[in-house]
Amino acid sequence: MSLSTELHNLGRPLVERQLAHPTVRGIADGSLPEATFRAWLEQDYLFLLDYVRVFSRLAWQAPDAHLGDLVDLAYSTFHDELALHRSMSARYGADLNTATKGKACAAYTEFLLDSAAHYGEGLAALYPCMWGYSTLGQSLAETAAPRYRAWVETYADPGFQALTERIAKMIDEADVHPGRARELFLRGMEHEIAFWDVTN
Repeated sequence: MSLSTELHNLGRPLVERQLAHPTVRGIADGSLPEATFRAWLEQDYLFLLDYVRVFSRLAWQAPDAHLGDLVDLAYSTFHDELALHRSMSARYGADLNTATKGKACAAYTEFLLDSAAHYGEGLAALYPCMWGYSTLGQSLAETAAPRYRAWVETYADPGFQALTERIAKMIDEADVHPGRARELFLRGMEHEIAFWDVTN
């Protein structure tokens, strides 16, 4: 069994916890109050800015075969995901210019940036976000209500799934201790769950 497959098996119960989270359910069925979605968008926007920095830090360490992968991931995050957030923020009145990180966002980005000091460990730490969102998007796509469907479709997109699969390949090829990878992956999954606890 590959390391990435092992991580998937470890992570599935935690994805189920996310699918059952009130914020995720509210996005899926359209019942989430706009004020809550707006607050979540602001936090996720700030998170993604640091996510680009994580990819960039890992790209500096990457073997030649995967340098382009990480540059592509940084580019996609900066130009595609952040553009979606700016568009949705304008629609819902989020204030991206004055937003500040909440406790969950600050803890998660600090964890990722620290983990990215080591190439293989950084990949394992960030994988919950890539794989988790891809899995959530695919799970929600068929039944998502129109209200927040644009967000769901972004992460259900086959292109995003392909980027996630590239990270899995990098993890499998990286020089990282499997036990350490499992530890960081599970910590990342817990940060993912905590991130949904939005206050507005």
